Amino acid sequence: MGERTRTDFVAGTFRQWPAALRRRLIDAVACGASQHRGRRKACGGVDSAEPLPLRPRTGGSERLDQLLKAEAANSVAEDAARRKIASLEELQRVVAQMQLDGGNAGGVSIMVAEAAAEVRRLAKDDPEARERLAVLGAITPLVGMLDSEETDHQITALYALLNLGIGNELNKASIVKAGTVHKMLHLIESASSQAISEAVVANFLGLSALDSNKPLIGASGAILFLLTAFQNPDTSPMARQDALRALFNLSIAFSNLPLLIDAGLVPALLASIGDMVVSERALAVLSNLVTYSEGRRAVSRSTDAFAILIDVLGWCDAAACQESAVYVLMVMAHKGRSDRAAMVDAGAVSALLELTLLGTPLSQKRASRLLKILTTRKGKGVPNAASSSAMSAVSAPLCGPAAPAAEGMSQARKSVKELVRQSLHSNMQTIVRRSNLAQDLAPSDLFNKLTATSTSKSLPF
Repeated sequence: MGERTRTDFVAGTFRQWPAALRRRLIDAVACGASQHRGRRKACGGVDSAEPLPLRPRTGGSERLDQLLKAEAANSVAEDAARRKIASLEELQRVVAQMQLDGGNAGGVSIMVAEAAAEVRRLAKDDPEARERLAVLGAITPLVGMLDSEETDHQITALYALLNLGIGNELNKASIVKAGTVHKMLHLIESASSQAISEAVVANFLGLSALDSNKPLIGASGAILFLLTAFQNPDTSPMARQDALRALFNLSIAFSNLPLLIDAGLVPALLASIGDMVVSERALAVLSNLVTYSEGRRAVSRSTDAFAILIDVLGWCDAAACQESAVYVLMVMAHKGRSDRAAMVDAGAVSALLELTLLGTPLSQKRASRLLKILTTRKGKGVPNAASSSAMSAVSAPLCGPAAPAAEGMSQARKSVKELVRQSLHSNMQTIVRRSNLAQDLAPSDLFNKLTATSTSKSLPF
């Protein structure tokens, strides 16, 4: 074999080596050559410790780097593709196992139950797995498992369905379409397990988040079950909140409002206000219910409804509750004139005045609007007789010099002026006390200035 032939043979064999091995060989050869040049310079009298000058890479070396990077990228892509294929094969295996016919009396074999538990695990934190499992047909056998006689199998199927519906609207629609709602309600009627009840509540919460499911769930009779779970003292705190959140979702659909009101939701919500764990959500549901005329009538008929709502206005550490409560009162006063006197008698004006000063921007805006409704007679720009002194207190400016008394003011008008001054003085003291301000920060001279006028100018809000 000639010299050229041997060289071509070696070069061809070298190209067939793996890229990583070729790279190592090239680096080793280059390193050996660099060391040899360093020793040669040392023999010629040059300091061997002197660093060798860096040379720019040649075009061949850059080309080699590009090939190595491309090969590494291809390797990563191939690994990702292999993992994706393996994941898909696993999902196919699980669904196929779950679709096997059960061999025991309950209709669910051990293998099917294990596959359902695997679906629950795989769908918990993987959005892509949820979509693929549903496409492969996992929903139908899970819904069928709800007919099982084993409580453990029922709970496994319920939580597997719950995980499949997380963040996936198509799956939520498919789960309802498969008849899950009626099967869950039948499950509640035939079983007394608290664990099953809480799993059903969690499923109704997830399914009711989809707008197209709201009317279907409301018409199925699920409202009574959710209300019972919310009121049941044996229900866990988390399940109780889930039931209330599900009722809130259902209250968004107008077709569900009569059903919610007929079920007695309004008195239940008013009774729950005061429990800070659920008050904010309860007031949000009530805000949806009062947009319906029957909902407003239910609030009016409830004992101490206005007193409860007005008391919420003083919860300085619960801004969201204040905003919802004043909204409910505002809608009630705007739509029903007969409720305005009851609000005034319950102390709404002084509470609203405080809210306009200390509340959030939204609650201040709503409180100001409600004050205007409560203190203005229909078709007139004058105060109501029931709240004339409070109206004067609200209309008095909070700063600026006192207006000079009009000459020739009658004794009656002077008496009214004095009553107004006393009313505003009392309101300001209440505000200072509730704001936790020291009394020495509000001297009596300041109060005298603030309460020395009864002008009809509006507050500068």
